[in-house]
Amino acid sequence: MEVTLIQAILIGLVYYLGANGTPWLTVNMSWALRRPLISGIMVGLILGDPVKGCIVGAAINVTYLAQITAGGAQTMDEGLAGTVGTALAIISNTSAGVAVTLAVPISLLGNLLWMIYMTGDIFIIHRMDKVAASGNIKKIILYNIVPSQIFKCVIYTIPVAIAVYSGSGVITNMLDALDGTPVIDVLSTIGTILPALGIAMNFKAILSNTGAKAYLYLLLGFILSIYLELPLVVIGVLAVILAFLQREESTAVR
Repeated sequence: MEVTLIQAILIGLVYYLGANGTPWLTVNMSWALRRPLISGIMVGLILGDPVKGCIVGAAINVTYLAQITAGGAQTMDEGLAGTVGTALAIISNTSAGVAVTLAVPISLLGNLLWMIYMTGDIFIIHRMDKVAASGNIKKIILYNIVPSQIFKCVIYTIPVAIAVYSGSGVITNMLDALDGTPVIDVLSTIGTILPALGIAMNFKAILSNTGAKAYLYLLLGFILSIYLELPLVVIGVLAVILAFLQREESTAVR
């Protein structure tokens, strides 16, 4: 699949808008757009295949279920993994499992962009100190938003656009060369293990705070899925109903 320059730039803007500290959207909207499921859908819409974008984005998203950024520090950039990983999967027509494996090292590169942004902001902050000394409120607001976001938009959008625009042929040729070799099977296997690791980390966080009751809910969901073969959507609806019933019961006790 060929990608136009406009599509590559739009994918870069999706990554930028979902990045930490972007003021153009609300906090919740930016957080949602940073999740690979949502960014994958957006990338899929841009590339004309929202269904595959949703499938690949959801597979990548599971890997980062327990991803937490505290104090401005981040270990992996799930937004970069979701945008570039989904784009490369759609462009090269590869599976979601292989896309997950490609997305993980890509997410580590997001730390480099974050550090470049934070380092570059130091010069802007020194400029803001001089403006603050003048007492001009409008200039203070201007320097708090505009220079920083222009710098961030450039260093976030351009690398992603270049990777998507120029990397499609490289990735496609690489996957074609590896077709039928054990490498693809290895990548697919790793891609199925990584989401399981994300789910396990999420379970660990939940179970450590809720106690034995969470194990019962987990066992109930397992029985409904494996033995009664209920669809996951139905199990999810039942979980929401149980959550509301539990909430009402706790409110009544109080």
